[in-house]
Amino acid sequence: MTFQVYDTTLRDGAQREGLTYSVVDKLAVARLLDEFGVGFIEGGWPGAVPKDTEFFRRARTELDLRHGVLVAFGATRKAGVAVADDPQVRGLLDAQTPAVALVAKADTRHVERALRTTGAENLAMIHDTVSHLVGEGRRVFVDGEHFFDGYRHDPAHGAAVVQTALAAGAERMVLCDTNGGMLPSQVTAVIADLTDRLGIDAGLLGMHAQNDTACAVANTVAAVEAGVRHVQGTANGYGERPGNADLFAVVANLELKLGMPVLPEGCLAQMVRASHAIAEIANIAPDTHQAYVGAAAFAHKAGLHASAIKVDPLLYNHVDPSVVGNDMRILVTEMAGRASVELKSRELGLDLAGRPEALTRVTNRVKELEAGGWSFEAADASFELLVRSELPEGGPARPFTLESYRVLVEHREDGAVVSEATVKIRVRGERVIATAEGNGPVNALDEALRVGLARHYPQLRDFELADYKVRILEGSHGTGAVTRVLLETADGGGRDWTTVGVHPNVVEASWHALVDALTYGLGVRKGTLSTPPVEEGPPADTPAGAHGTPGGR
Repeated sequence: MTFQVYDTTLRDGAQREGLTYSVVDKLAVARLLDEFGVGFIEGGWPGAVPKDTEFFRRARTELDLRHGVLVAFGATRKAGVAVADDPQVRGLLDAQTPAVALVAKADTRHVERALRTTGAENLAMIHDTVSHLVGEGRRVFVDGEHFFDGYRHDPAHGAAVVQTALAAGAERMVLCDTNGGMLPSQVTAVIADLTDRLGIDAGLLGMHAQNDTACAVANTVAAVEAGVRHVQGTANGYGERPGNADLFAVVANLELKLGMPVLPEGCLAQMVRASHAIAEIANIAPDTHQAYVGAAAFAHKAGLHASAIKVDPLLYNHVDPSVVGNDMRILVTEMAGRASVELKSRELGLDLAGRPEALTRVTNRVKELEAGGWSFEAADASFELLVRSELPEGGPARPFTLESYRVLVEHREDGAVVSEATVKIRVRGERVIATAEGNGPVNALDEALRVGLARHYPQLRDFELADYKVRILEGSHGTGAVTRVLLETADGGGRDWTTVGVHPNVVEASWHALVDALTYGLGVRKGTLSTPPVEEGPPADTPAGAHGTPGGR
């Protein structure tokens, strides 16, 4: 029986708090899911949600899916209404999708209290709607809402729902843990009892798990091990409350742990790209610690791990990260030994294996700095500058030398708060004085420095401060606490780098990180610091400008 991977990111995943997709967003997500190789893409509820109706209308001409079948979601006919007269059933047909998913009540308590009808009518609603849609040429999936809770309360009716749906022509009967309260052993037990009771192949069943017990992925895998051959989930586990089963983790587990080829060949390597792209469309920061696809999923910190990884990377990785499109990372911290530093340097393109003295200097320097509050595990650019500085050839030259800087914060009568920074620097033998305003002291300092350097380094216009994080270090208290700043800088070409600064003064900590960011961007990323010789003669005093453009930092 063919295994089916069914995605419901655009419908069930969109119920996540704070998440809203436009029609354009939904079309983009559908393309990404198709590239990832899912077999079915549930697009929404046409007829009930105007945006979903528009999505299906546009999808007919704007989506060219290679792997996925588009599915319209809806409900069985209403109680007491003929299926041909039910407008929402008509909406499913008007969507013109090859497949349809129907939600049906599978718990008698919901049938009687929510639908306010009888068990017999509920079964008739399922039969009539499935047979009608099959008769119209649609492939039909039935989602048994609250199936597991309902089966434990009234197994006879739960079994009757399954039997009725399949007899009416449903391709799969999907068992839904709607409240997300099941555990893997309970899922297995229910499926075993159900298939024994009805004498059916578990391959006709599907699994849809919510994550309220943090078991959605485990419950889905348990269902597959019990014989289920249809799994549902959402990208990154998006969904209401704690979310749905993360389809990326489900698929990776099935492919890599159970040896089941559930995706088309070559698609598994698209997992990280699809995960992060969908997160960007959803305007949700990717979870760095998400299984398989997170930036930290294959990151190693302790020196003991690094020593073993140096011998064989798979000794501390449960799979080869590249098979899902990820990479192994070595984190450099105060726990790092020589092996960690060597591996991390190699990752950055700097081989210290044949330079034991430099390796020792870098290792000792890292431990010394981290003891003082610095952290390089999230600041690869600062770490690379540190390594290069300890090599005989030295690191990239600073693009300027600092004479002084000053930052003022003014609270005006009208309530406006404006920061102004002045920097005095020497650039290629020229003394430059630059002043700029910003919406905060760090923004003002950044703008002033850019104004001062712009004539000599016009490529700075492409650099953008993408993220700024400040942390009060553990063990520090009050306004005199030591702060650590992380700066993420982007160059407009899809490349970014992170630098770190530490100091009791948050502005000075930010300055350290800012100087590293510009040095790395100009010297290591761009390779532009091999500049003409410094001009001879006395330096000139050059006011570079009055005010920079305030940014959003």
